[in-house]
Amino acid sequence: MSTTTPPRARRRGIGSAVVAVAILAVMLFPLYWMLNTALQPGTGLASLDPFPIHPGFGNFSRALSSQGGNLLTSLGIALGAVAICLVLAAPAAYGLAQLRIKGARSIVFGTLITQMVPGIVVANALYNAYVDLHLVNSYLGLMLADASLGIPFSIVLLRAFMVSIPGEVVEAAMVDGAGRFRAFVRIVLPMSRNALITAGLFTFLFAWSDFMFALTLNTTDDVRPVTLGIYQYLGAHVGDWGAVMAVAVLSSIPAAALLLLAQKYVAAGVTGGSIK
Repeated sequence: MSTTTPPRARRRGIGSAVVAVAILAVMLFPLYWMLNTALQPGTGLASLDPFPIHPGFGNFSRALSSQGGNLLTSLGIALGAVAICLVLAAPAAYGLAQLRIKGARSIVFGTLITQMVPGIVVANALYNAYVDLHLVNSYLGLMLADASLGIPFSIVLLRAFMVSIPGEVVEAAMVDGAGRFRAFVRIVLPMSRNALITAGLFTFLFAWSDFMFALTLNTTDDVRPVTLGIYQYLGAHVGDWGAVMAVAVLSSIPAAALLLLAQKYVAAGVTGGSIK
């Protein structure tokens, strides 16, 4: 018995597809125009072609020569922030999820509240503390500051996932001779792989795109992430938009590549905590 789609349903599906494509085109147009500007050397904004008919990569070579070191700085800081965040957030989430700590829900709620504090308030408070700790203009200082952006989110996400891990699995490992810490490392962390990757990815994105901490906690050019580099580069090359857009394109590649590589883990990590 064959079934055919009613004409009204077919028209509704086509209309929905057209609307979705239009919305996607509007959202992606700034990215396209950024790439289009970067590929047209020696062209002012008023005379840009809609398409790069004669593309060139001179803007990218200039961008790499001036901002390549800043890109590596941002990469190192972001990876360090991810490591610090996961080392602190994973045990905290496990304790809140499995150890039956009194007031766990209040702690989770307080963790969420910290996300509402304006970044400039946190940055100013950290600066005063960093001066006393001699962490201003240091890689470690920025790693710790950027990790603080991802720790609350990571704790909430990991706890939601670890709650769904059967306690019998951990108890069986402890009966076999594993201690609490060893069971956490050998059993809980491997089972939480998707959530860990998701938390690490979002922390990386937070750190990679951070501008407030980079501007507030650095008074010299010794440690300059790419966000601060673009800010200073824009002021010095406000008439050379091709080079500025090339820097922006290069700075967006690592984040886009990580999102593409980890998308299946992100989907599993976000939805995993809802299944018990």
